[in-house]
Amino acid sequence: MKKVTYWAVIGSLFIIPFLPLYVANSQFFPFITGKGFMFRILVEIAVIGWGVLMLADTKYRPKFSWILVVYAALVVWMLLADLFGINPHKAIWSNYERMDGWVTLVHVFGFFLVSSTVLTVHSLWKKWWLAFVAGSALVAFVALLQLSGVLPINQGGVRVDSTFGNAAYLAAYLLFAAAIAFWQALESKEKWLRYALFALAAINTIILFFTATRGAMLAAIGGVIAATALFALLGSNKTIKKIALGSLAAVIVLAGSFWMVRDSEWVQSDPTLGRLASISLSEGSTRFAIWNIAGIGIAERPILGWGQEGFNYVFNTYYKPDLYAQEVWFDRAHDVYLDWAIAGGVPALVLFLTLLILTGLTLLRSKKLSQPERVLLVSALGAYAFQAIFVFDNLFTYIPLAAIFAVAHVASSRDIARIQKLPTVHPATLQSAVAPVALVLAIVIVWSVNIPAMRASNHLLYALSPSQDGSNSVDEFKKTLADGSYATQEIREYLVQHSVGLISNQNVSDEAKLEEGQFAIEQMKIQTDEQPNDIRLMYHLALAYRVIGDTENAINVMDEAILLSPKKQFLYIQKGLTALEAQNMPLAVQSFAAAYELDTNNTEAAKYLAAGLIQAGEFNAGQALLMETFGTSVVNDQTLLRAYYDTKHFDEFIAIWKLRVEESNGNPGARFGLASAYVVAGRIPEAVAEIKATVAAHPETAQQAASMLKQLGVPVK
Repeated sequence: MKKVTYWAVIGSLFIIPFLPLYVANSQFFPFITGKGFMFRILVEIAVIGWGVLMLADTKYRPKFSWILVVYAALVVWMLLADLFGINPHKAIWSNYERMDGWVTLVHVFGFFLVSSTVLTVHSLWKKWWLAFVAGSALVAFVALLQLSGVLPINQGGVRVDSTFGNAAYLAAYLLFAAAIAFWQALESKEKWLRYALFALAAINTIILFFTATRGAMLAAIGGVIAATALFALLGSNKTIKKIALGSLAAVIVLAGSFWMVRDSEWVQSDPTLGRLASISLSEGSTRFAIWNIAGIGIAERPILGWGQEGFNYVFNTYYKPDLYAQEVWFDRAHDVYLDWAIAGGVPALVLFLTLLILTGLTLLRSKKLSQPERVLLVSALGAYAFQAIFVFDNLFTYIPLAAIFAVAHVASSRDIARIQKLPTVHPATLQSAVAPVALVLAIVIVWSVNIPAMRASNHLLYALSPSQDGSNSVDEFKKTLADGSYATQEIREYLVQHSVGLISNQNVSDEAKLEEGQFAIEQMKIQTDEQPNDIRLMYHLALAYRVIGDTENAINVMDEAILLSPKKQFLYIQKGLTALEAQNMPLAVQSFAAAYELDTNNTEAAKYLAAGLIQAGEFNAGQALLMETFGTSVVNDQTLLRAYYDTKHFDEFIAIWKLRVEESNGNPGARFGLASAYVVAGRIPEAVAEIKATVAAHPETAQQAASMLKQLGVPVK
């Protein structure tokens, strides 16, 4: 029994380093959910197995260290903060997109506890770190295939993301991977392995560069500087000191040289170098504004904070109009330290900082660790601490960070006499009583924590891709909601978005559209009743009302949202668009004007206001606003295009289509759009000429052109 349990625990711990490779295509958010669920299941198995081992043998029992005390205090404090947070359910469970919350925090802590005892007892730390490095090598291999064009970059563009689906997540993981590979190379006594690990460390660093994640790249440079400085300070070998000092000087010279040529053409023309060279205080203005909002939120709830996943409320409540060009919904402060303070107040931040500092000092002072181990782990910790200023955590920063905490805990731990004195369980009792209870407990925990959410995640994929006529949409969403997962809010939001998508689907009957729209309203009402102050939910409820044409209720909901976030232009614009749908032109203009007046630099708000003025019959005022804002009245914008069409200002309507043709370098789709604009304006000869010119430039469009000419009654030659 003890042997089986041991292998269950060890197997779970050694699978974890390879989880970055797992992409669960059968799950919603496949790059995130699969990894998260598997990590939770493996930790649950490992923790329960560890519990059995503790009963069987005292050597598996936890030891005391101040790192353990502080880490445990952080976990307990966050449970309290989440329970008293603005949205306790989401604080505890998070959602599919993030897979965070207290449930992840306590699982990472469980991993820390099990690894710090079991890996230590059996002297398996080196093998575990090599497994981590092996996992990173496979991740790097996928990234190299992306760089070579063999595999696509999942998020598009040029920033490699490997199996993470997010370049920033990959970069944060590679910070740890490169440092650990270099450390293991220095520790290795086998030449082939040493050189392979050095090569892997270099490859990880190169791939880190191609993620074009500026905070992580700066952190990597800082980590190298810290490592070389520590080797120079702590090293007893003069040769090593000289190499370290030389390396330190070289890094500083290279960094300085790059900064001097940052404006050169060869730097600016490279997308990765260009991003690194663009780092400046002005570039960080958006981040500073978000941090300022976070600071206001912390000041309002400094003790218990807002709970995990609570920044959404802070961002909307204290929104600043000059953020109009950024994402509409920020759920993170994009700073690990501020995120802790938002989630659990100042005490959570103090506990986290204490944990980092205590770990760093313990590693530096430990006599049990080799010099490379101390230097590289502290440098990795420092690099993480620096890049944490600009990003937020994810599962694969949590795991290596917790492993480093575990190493420091082991290096400074001592027996807890009272726990060691507790009697062990007789092998027969272990076999007949403890084992069945542990097995049942494992099944219950794994099932209740993971299976309903995994099932709902899978069902959500089907709900979002129903039959072509949409006849089974509502049934699929009902099935998904019936799974009883923790992600009900997320599912309901996607239900609304799906119902919006059905509007333009000509294959779906009006009855099916109405049924899904009404179901979406019903579900969002339930959600907004549960979280009445969540502006994001209010927006989705208003959107659901718009799906079925109930603009009156949609406007009422938007008014409630505006009361809670009076400076958020997005809300006024959505209210204005709803008023346009209701043909309430005065309200539309009033709403668009309110959005524009919050920050007159907001060119999008200017477009909406101009379109509203045109729709309301104030053509000259709309044109004047466009001239003032853009220096021209011909602006390529869909809302303006619609406004000119509805008010029969066809000259301006055609002018925008001409601009689209010009900006697309004569794209045939744009040219056919211009031809259609001529038709609408009754300028048939010009339409025919444009169609024929398009075919001449793009012979592959002959069939579509023939169809258009036939509709115009023009013979096709």
